[in-house]
Amino acid sequence: MKSTFIGCGNMGGATVRGLIAKGILSAGDVTCCDLSKACLDRMKQIDGAITVTSDSRRAAEGAGLIVLAVKPWAVEPTLTSFKDLLDLKKQDLVVIAAGITFEMLSAWLGDDKATLFRAIPNTAIEVGSSVTFISAQNADAERTARIVELFGALGQSLLIPEDKMSAGTALASCGIAYAMRYIRAAMEGGVELGFRADEALNIVLGTVKGAADLLTSSGEHPEAAIDKVTTPGGITIKGLNKMEEQGFSNAVIAGLKASQSK
Repeated sequence: MKSTFIGCGNMGGATVRGLIAKGILSAGDVTCCDLSKACLDRMKQIDGAITVTSDSRRAAEGAGLIVLAVKPWAVEPTLTSFKDLLDLKKQDLVVIAAGITFEMLSAWLGDDKATLFRAIPNTAIEVGSSVTFISAQNADAERTARIVELFGALGQSLLIPEDKMSAGTALASCGIAYAMRYIRAAMEGGVELGFRADEALNIVLGTVKGAADLLTSSGEHPEAAIDKVTTPGGITIKGLNKMEEQGFSNAVIAGLKASQSK
């Protein structure tokens, strides 16, 4: 199946790299479209068999799958540039753009019956570890399952109603940056404790991965797992209480709420 990616920057490019690396798509069946020559050059470096173009109409025509991953402000002009070529009864159109709703897409297409998909991955899609939220409009179960499975090959893929997409974006797409900010802060703390920066980073990365693996394996609530390492009067509970005194949990929750797109 011919698959076209219009917009090959951070998210679009990561999606292409992930799908090709996993063998989900063959490079010879992939077309990448972007106005930036540098982006197209990077796509060619992945595999010379990828077709690259700056012409969105050429890219969209005849594709079985079209992934539109441009900046939110560019979705309308890009989509309308090739909408007359679309046959959404046969083609799957997936839009990756925060805050762009089905209502908006339908209006731009002039068709409120169009089959459409929205997807919000995070940048870990490049290494097959994304959490990707999918919403569908006017799609049958078979087509919906195909899109969920496609992104599910690159991590977790969750089908949700559109009204939860903003919350999902905050929790996973923005959330990956918040996790990295914790890693950076812990690394800096490690340097203050006497480790070299590279040592501290490796220690923190291993610790965060271990915490995630433990919770994934056990299915425990995080607080139950925390209880196992917080002995009465011990150093761990002192550290946790000091973090809470500084507003740790409240800061995380406030950041998530602030990052919901309106």
